[in-house]
Amino acid sequence: MKKTLLLISSIFIGYSTFAQTQRCATVEYMNYRENLQNGYIQATQSVFNTAKKSNQQKSDETYIIPVVVHVVYKKAQENIADSVILDQIRVLNEDYNRLNADSVNLRNEFLPYVGNAKIEFRLAEFDPNGNPTTGITRTQTTLNSFLEMGSGLAEKVKSTADGGIDPWNQSRYLNIWVCNMALTWGTTEIPMVLGYATPPANLPNWPAGSTGNMSDGVVIQYQVFGTNNPTPLSGGTPYVVKGRTVTHEVGHYLGLRHIWGDGDCTQEDGIDDTPNADAQSQSDCNKTKNTCVDAIDGEDLPDLVENFMDYSAEDCQNTFTKGQVELMRAVIENNRWDLVNDNDALSTKAVDMIATSLYPNPANNTITLVSEKSLNAHLTVFDGNGKEVLTSKINGMKAVLDISSLENGIYHLQIENMGGVKKIVKM
Repeated sequence: MKKTLLLISSIFIGYSTFAQTQRCATVEYMNYRENLQNGYIQATQSVFNTAKKSNQQKSDETYIIPVVVHVVYKKAQENIADSVILDQIRVLNEDYNRLNADSVNLRNEFLPYVGNAKIEFRLAEFDPNGNPTTGITRTQTTLNSFLEMGSGLAEKVKSTADGGIDPWNQSRYLNIWVCNMALTWGTTEIPMVLGYATPPANLPNWPAGSTGNMSDGVVIQYQVFGTNNPTPLSGGTPYVVKGRTVTHEVGHYLGLRHIWGDGDCTQEDGIDDTPNADAQSQSDCNKTKNTCVDAIDGEDLPDLVENFMDYSAEDCQNTFTKGQVELMRAVIENNRWDLVNDNDALSTKAVDMIATSLYPNPANNTITLVSEKSLNAHLTVFDGNGKEVLTSKINGMKAVLDISSLENGIYHLQIENMGGVKKIVKM
């Protein structure tokens, strides 16, 4: 019988002789919440058990989760570009749908256990007030770092009053905060935490006030967001960034534990098709390890260092298992159902909008709108703040928009008398 206590530990990877970076601080977050509200961890265990018993999926459809990325910055390099955010969304969608090119690197003995989560992440198209949005917010702060000494977390980034930004409706959006969680020694800035996430929240069987409105979501150190991030992690030890910190933390957000069960061979992650391990990987890719005896389908498999929920190197990680997929989908279908059920944050249900397309997209100077039926309508382009920046008209089945005067970024095209919007990327 696998143990299901959802306590998520963390490791440290050295960046200098005097400071260390914490790769995942989810266990610290959970202990922090336990101190604020007795019973939080026990309630989280109940969430895990409920999801584990509900592995029978409601459907095989692809679930679409609206995402809002809150960029909170003081220095220019912390204000990551739209292109970096779009790249990270690409990585999430590849990893959660087993479309990542490095999936071919998985060892043959694990191929029978490969899982495709069929979860798609999209930047939100409407904010909580129903206004068009890019799904990206930008907040300038006076704080050098959001790391809170003592807790090892960055909860202030989730609060406008504390120098960050309040979350959007946490039952309808996956909120991801990107910020600085570094400390400075002399002239060297050391990122102390790379990321952390919350387990499912807001369940009726939880103690009143156990999670609060300022808790749910994912927090990421700005240097490990996206594969095209121009700012490397500082310090002595090189760290390969492939966007897998976000993949890992979203896994926690959807109920997964670390694959080694946050302990030795006597502790497990609650998933039947992940081999036991006596400890986390050390940001490497050691495929020779078989640290625990664990029969899966009668076979003692080696440590699954390629799993996204290990602490192996980001260019080593490439897979979820079927059991992990079943749990994540069960969490969506039970504990996070409002994310994917009749959610107005996305315009995917606007049939007329689906029957239109834009090309090329991204574009530099002009972009063409093509419709499957003849239209006679005004066209309006909004920026990320909902401000009207361009108007045009379509009379027929095609219209060309001149976007050369727009700044690079994400915009939304709204067609008169149609309920949805189309996203435009100006490069």
